[in-house]
Amino acid sequence: MSREVVKTPNAPGAVGPYSQAIIANGFVFTAGQTGMVPGTKELPAGVEAQTRQVLENLKAILTAAGTGLDRVVKTTVFLQNMGDFATMNAIYAEYFPNDPPARSTVEVAKLPIGALVEIEAVALV
Repeated sequence: MSREVVKTPNAPGAVGPYSQAIIANGFVFTAGQTGMVPGTKELPAGVEAQTRQVLENLKAILTAAGTGLDRVVKTTVFLQNMGDFATMNAIYAEYFPNDPPARSTVEVAKLPIGALVEIEAVALV
């Protein structure tokens, strides 16, 4: 089984002992991404801006892995407040306009660095 670490400066670096993503057997598995702006430790204000930044971060990681959002097969969305679902969903739909991946969305008590949304993805390489 092959295993390759994916790392890019175009997305926030890991804030713990994990990789931005791992490629294994034709798939790339991303770590959960928050809306942290690359090169900073800042989060944009609000769930709309954070969702956009999360998806930009995922796009950068997938690009570094040699794939893209159009090859995502599954995502998991973590929301601090399920009341933000409609807002997150509208932004998410912009990034996955055709044949969107399978998805789970759950509400969680708290996310790292005070984030309002976190998304992880599995994609084909």
